[in-house]
Amino acid sequence: MPNDTVVKVQEYKDTLIKKAEHLITKCFPEKIVQLNELLATSMFNERNFDEVHQDLNIPALAPVLVKNHSNSDDADGATDDGDHPPTKRARKDVLVSGQPVLALPSGTVPCNKPLCDMIKVVKPIIRKLVEDSNLLKMWISFMIPKIEDGNNFGVSIQEDTLAEIQTVESEAAAFFDQISRYFLSRAKVVSKVAKYPHIDDYRRAVVELDEKEYLSLWLVVCEVRNRYSSLHDIVIKNLEKLKKPRSSNTESLY
Repeated sequence: MPNDTVVKVQEYKDTLIKKAEHLITKCFPEKIVQLNELLATSMFNERNFDEVHQDLNIPALAPVLVKNHSNSDDADGATDDGDHPPTKRARKDVLVSGQPVLALPSGTVPCNKPLCDMIKVVKPIIRKLVEDSNLLKMWISFMIPKIEDGNNFGVSIQEDTLAEIQTVESEAAAFFDQISRYFLSRAKVVSKVAKYPHIDDYRRAVVELDEKEYLSLWLVVCEVRNRYSSLHDIVIKNLEKLKKPRSSNTESLY
């Protein structure tokens, strides 16, 4: 039974090595071309910022006049008990902290549809980069030889390449966090618009946030393409040393 387990583990390693080699030699170049073509489409290229704006569906209601009422029956709030001259009571100002949001009059506030369409395209690309980076990381880890004294130049190349792949994997995972933070930030600003519908700065903040996210999504696709290009370049240039980090010099001695 233990032998069967060892065989299955070795089969897993051999399969992973074959997938990684196919990935770096064929899939990476195809992915780079695919991302270049995606960046040339109308969704990511030649689109004005006006095309990614979204109506908030939060109308500015008619202004409500607020009057301050005193407890006096007189219009000026004066009191007269007969013995003392009339005195004015201290005025109590009404603090308006915003419009209470119980329900939006025009229904829900929609997400930004153009950006959501872009996110649907970008998220699988980010996920694929994370998966490919993880595969390459395990591939190089399996090819690192046992620790020995001397002749570690090829091993250092493996370790440097492995560190670069781990950096790419971490950056790709951070792209997901960037998308979630956009929705959270937008929701906070939209809630401000709902509470203070007459303040145009909050509405403008939503517009600026959408434009920033559009630029960020374009930049994410560019960065993913660049990461595929850099990984393909560094692996292809050092492929011989990655596969055989320790070369044997015995043949040259005879």
